[in-house]
Amino acid sequence: MTERLDAIENRYNELTEELTRPEVLSDINKTRELSKESSELEDTVICYRKYKSILEDILSAKEMSKDPELMEFAKEELQSLEAEKVKLEQELEVLLIPKDPNDGKNVIVEIRGAAGGDEANIFAGDLYRMYSRYAEKQGFKTEILNSIDGEAGGFSQIEFMVKGKNVYSKLKYESGSHRVQRVPETESQGRIQTSTATVLVMPEAEDVNIEINPSDLRIDIYRSSGCGGQGVNTTDSAVRITHLPTNTVVTCQNERSQIQNKEQAMKVLKARLYEAELQKQEEALGTERRNKIGTGDRAEKIRTYNYPQNRVTDHRIGYSSNNLDRIMNGAIDEVIEALITEDQKRKLAGEE
Repeated sequence: MTERLDAIENRYNELTEELTRPEVLSDINKTRELSKESSELEDTVICYRKYKSILEDILSAKEMSKDPELMEFAKEELQSLEAEKVKLEQELEVLLIPKDPNDGKNVIVEIRGAAGGDEANIFAGDLYRMYSRYAEKQGFKTEILNSIDGEAGGFSQIEFMVKGKNVYSKLKYESGSHRVQRVPETESQGRIQTSTATVLVMPEAEDVNIEINPSDLRIDIYRSSGCGGQGVNTTDSAVRITHLPTNTVVTCQNERSQIQNKEQAMKVLKARLYEAELQKQEEALGTERRNKIGTGDRAEKIRTYNYPQNRVTDHRIGYSSNNLDRIMNGAIDEVIEALITEDQKRKLAGEE
């Protein structure tokens, strides 16, 4: 472990030096590339430097313990330092886990009402609100790319982007089928109904990730429908793009202009094709898919939101919380942190 950490620290020092050179600073792309790499190493280097400092303090305390007058003080100091050493070793183990190359990316989230009719669409709207409020609390920004309103409220489908630092690392566990158990507003007999909505979280695909041949696209223009201001239903601005080789279809009608809708639709299309490529790679690796938390498949039931009992249960790790009201208001941190912790445990166990 020490050899790996020394190599990381050396590389970090090299990057720091390179980023002071005029020829590098004059090249925006090179500066951005080196700054990104430096930022990815920074947390590990800071932790390693603390660890090395603690090791030096332990040696000093051991020397001090040889002095009869300072023996008791040195003993207490050693206990404290040893505890800190163990803690830092655990942190370093986690920091050395190979990182998902997509962790630092923005994401595109797609939520669809599934089984349950109007109630499923209303629940899809509740999930969108939950993620939006979570993003706001984290300092992330959200932008709706496309939405189709449900007749009784919520959304039959909504796609939105979440931008910020390491967004994918936080939200990547949310893909799957989310189940709600509650009495719908439309239920006159007071009976509990079970409905589902599906969530798909995709890392934003940069141009370097996915290339699309324009000849592989069929682009249809049509008139928008639903809410959206004065421009809706008066101009042919909605866009449907079909990627012919994969038969992937995306639509966008939220923006006023055809050009804007096409740009937004292309973002979603790239993300979907990139996500499909990632799934293929994981299937080929096999072990990675078996070890990860959930398959990321839209059909996999990952979580239940039980309103009568104010309980949220994540079925993949057996985690339950009786704070459903807070979670639906955006305080989903506790569930996400539990998933991250379990993922780290599994990866550490796999390495061992």
